[in-house]
Amino acid sequence: MQLVVIAAVLVLAEMGQGCHLNCYPKNVSIPVESCGTTEFIHTTICEGLCFHKDSVIVSPDNPPEQKICNGDWYYEVKYIEGCPVGVTYPVARNCKCALCNTLNTDCSRLQRDIC
Repeated sequence: MQLVVIAAVLVLAEMGQGCHLNCYPKNVSIPVESCGTTEFIHTTICEGLCFHKDSVIVSPDNPPEQKICNGDWYYEVKYIEGCPVGVTYPVARNCKCALCNTLNTDCSRLQRDIC
């Protein structure tokens, strides 16, 4: 029986590769341009999926609460050598699943499977 349980766990673990239902900070490089010069800036963004369970009954009057991967942000300024104009870019301090704010985010559902 233990062998069957271990085999099942290994199969499930293998299936989950490449799809993470969590929200985490990720280091990225983004290109920025100032004074005709482009440089790459290293920053942190929030990435990942948040668990969502659809209700059996969906009503337009009471839509399900959608959670998205978001975080606390601050902004830094980068000056490119030889250019007096700075470039402001966002940096994620931490990331968490939070309710989607329709005032500044497209909260529509994806129409395809992610995982």
